[in-house]
Amino acid sequence: MTDETRATTDAGSRSSAPGPGRATLWVILASATLTVMAGAILGPIVPAIQSNLGVSESLAGLIITTHGALIVAVSPVAGWVIDRVGPRRPFVAGLLLYGAGGGAGLVVDSFAPLLASRAVLGIGVAFVYVGVTVLIYDCYEGRRMSRALGLRSSANSVGAVVWPLVGGGLGTLSWQAPFGVYLIAVPLGVVAAATVPETGRSAAGESDGHGADGPDATDDGDEDGADGVTGVLAALRRRPGLLSVYLLYFAANALLYAIVVFYPGLLEGIGLTSSLSISLYLAANGAAGGTSAALYDRLVERTGRHALVGAAVALWVVAFAFAAAADSALTAVPAVVAFGLGQGLVFPASFAWIEALAPAARQGQYSSYLASAGYTGQFVSPVLFGPLVPAFGVRGVFVAAAALSAAGGVAFAVALTRR
Repeated sequence: MTDETRATTDAGSRSSAPGPGRATLWVILASATLTVMAGAILGPIVPAIQSNLGVSESLAGLIITTHGALIVAVSPVAGWVIDRVGPRRPFVAGLLLYGAGGGAGLVVDSFAPLLASRAVLGIGVAFVYVGVTVLIYDCYEGRRMSRALGLRSSANSVGAVVWPLVGGGLGTLSWQAPFGVYLIAVPLGVVAAATVPETGRSAAGESDGHGADGPDATDDGDEDGADGVTGVLAALRRRPGLLSVYLLYFAANALLYAIVVFYPGLLEGIGLTSSLSISLYLAANGAAGGTSAALYDRLVERTGRHALVGAAVALWVVAFAFAAAADSALTAVPAVVAFGLGQGLVFPASFAWIEALAPAARQGQYSSYLASAGYTGQFVSPVLFGPLVPAFGVRGVFVAAAALSAAGGVAFAVALTRR
């Protein structure tokens, strides 16, 4: 990986496209919070879903996780489409699918149709997630791109704080009421159609020969411009930093969900049993991440992405060490704050690296793999860390997470030294 942002060759050919206004950025940031809201808003009402639908706890949990599986599967398709037609139309379509799939829960009152609606929601999220990423790549450059990427990650963190509280509040009215919040994506899609510009990505790809049959924007040869597995393997071979970014993003999300899934158990062990108390600690994690992400553009300009990621990994080691040792309400605070600060630096850095490393005409495709890596990390986190709880207790999860973070930090330092 390299700190220098690659000057993409299609920038000039897109220069005739209308520039983004302030409304475009607000639409992008609002949409970023929706990708977090997709599952978070229903977390507080899983027991109510279970009792009202008459299903087991595991089946009720599928209502939360099904959309994530669809995101992993559909994101590469979304990236392929966006590279060919530009991000605007798939992004708007994704918002409308999001509203339809998520809002269906207002009227659906049986398990199978509700699960199907969550699959539709996942397809919508995939197109919104990748669409937001590529819109930032296409609409902003340099410091403005760093700023937009940082604000996007900050918006994600804010959503992680706000939407569960909204879901819990509406859940006191009825178990179906929280589903109504998904409908906000429909008017947002209308606003996006009116304010988000066409970026000229498809036209630029065709005119520069970056289409399906043309060469890549870089000088790495024709292989990077190929579609399918061959093209992906060629790009990863020529740009091994891409694989490192995917691994970093996978790890960041897996470690995040180690906090989300297992930290409540640790808090209960030290006497913090109320859902409100637990939510405040998770909210502190999100708030810390939002703060560091909002400062990302200033920090990266002064230090570079490698330094920020190195600092983030160090923060993670400290965070999990504090978590393993926490024995009171006060000593449990530094862990979530330190992890959140690191997370807020890694997320925008990862997206910036994809923009810099991916073939210019394939940024949608390669950013979609980042989305798949992240949601896979979230999904497998309980599988990776869960078996440690019976053997070593919940603190064993955080000891293991600290050790993995430290090992990752050493590998990162060795890679930089060899570079």
